[in-house]
Amino acid sequence: MSEKKNPLNIELTEEIAQGNYANLAIITHSASEFILDFVRVMPGLPKAKVQTRVILTPDHAKRLLVALKDNVAKFESQHGTIKVGKTNPGIPPFPMNFGGGQA
Repeated sequence: MSEKKNPLNIELTEEIAQGNYANLAIITHSASEFILDFVRVMPGLPKAKVQTRVILTPDHAKRLLVALKDNVAKFESQHGTIKVGKTNPGIPPFPMNFGGGQA
């Protein structure tokens, strides 16, 4: 017996399609979820605002990790190695994980 696969219909509204720019990710976790806060840090401003918060199950966090690794590898095969911390000379790179501990 063959399974029929139902295509997933995903709606992307015009507002969401605009996206949110973030240049810092703060990642925390509890026993049951991973919390990713995407932040926009602007030079000279003492305060930064969380643009988007995404909450994932551990299973989905691992799937995201695998998908990101795959996509970075594909990007680098087409465009060359991504040099971390080299995009803004003189500005130290931010760590992408401030609180890997419990949320």
